[in-house]
Amino acid sequence: MRKKIVAGNWKMNTNLSEADVLTTALMKGYDRKENTEVVIAPPFTHLYHLYELTRTTNIEVAAQNMHQASKGAYTGEISADMLKSVGIKTVILGHSERRAYFHEGDQLLAEKVSAALKEEMKVIFCFGEELEDRQKKTHFNLVESQLKEGLFHIAIDDWQNIVLAYEPVWAIGTGETASPEQAQEMHAFIRKTIAEAYDQTIADHVSILYGGSVKPANAKEIFSKPDVDGGLIGGASLKAEDFLAIIAAI
Repeated sequence: MRKKIVAGNWKMNTNLSEADVLTTALMKGYDRKENTEVVIAPPFTHLYHLYELTRTTNIEVAAQNMHQASKGAYTGEISADMLKSVGIKTVILGHSERRAYFHEGDQLLAEKVSAALKEEMKVIFCFGEELEDRQKKTHFNLVESQLKEGLFHIAIDDWQNIVLAYEPVWAIGTGETASPEQAQEMHAFIRKTIAEAYDQTIADHVSILYGGSVKPANAKEIFSKPDVDGGLIGGASLKAEDFLAIIAAI
């Protein structure tokens, strides 16, 4: 049975005090659901504190990014080993903002994925199309390319440490949301693409999250689709009440 996952990507938001208040509220309000994982991804500066705060709970703390090298002269960067040393075992890679603002391409992301897996970390791998791609009806081709170039070099056994997050970029922070039917259509295509490259068992077992303006009002309908296994939540994860409502909808 695939894991249901609700992950909150806080991006560059919250100072340490605000992060403490938000996490404490989540801990108080979260009722554990069987076969469901809850993940929060705060800024690097908060990772160790929030790991210690949540370590006896069922809330996992993840990193928003990492460097592909194990160490070296990369000022301002963080390695997989550094993350592991403060208790972090999951990292988000390939988020649309990293691709757009920091020019992270498929080859670089493939290197980051390999580096994370080498350290036995779990990867939440993000990908998805821009509005222009959907308007040109090339969105399936783009998603297939992002998967193949960034992820399909990994071994079969590595898939146990992979979670996928489909992000229609045109629906991130815009208030627009892919319809539940559009989300299901793409998630089914993703699963089919994996089955063709590897096998149906891997395709059936990998969790695929939807990321794109998920809110309490639409979460239940989106999560009800058979190939949607949860969400990667942005803005709504910064409000405990909203994030808890989304978790309850899974």
